Amino acid sequence: MTQDERWEIRYKEVKGFIEENHRNPSKHRIEEHDMLNWVKQQRKLLNAGRLKAERMEAFEKLLVLCEKYRRVNQYQ
Repeated sequence: MTQDERWEIRYKEVKGFIEENHRNPSKHRIEEHDMLNWVKQQRKLLNAGRLKAERMEAFEKLLVLCEKYRRVNQYQ
């Protein structure tokens, strides 16, 4: 399996999780750590300008979805 195939699998996993659960992966749930760490790493690569061009558009769409379901502090 190539890196591109693994990236695509992880992308679909994270996107499916967010669409199904209407929330982002949590740092408090062990089973969601891999997805959360993947998103954080891809965000770092994007900000550093090292994310591959063909992945950039797909990941930016995922970030829009993440922002849509971003946790809001209910006490503010």
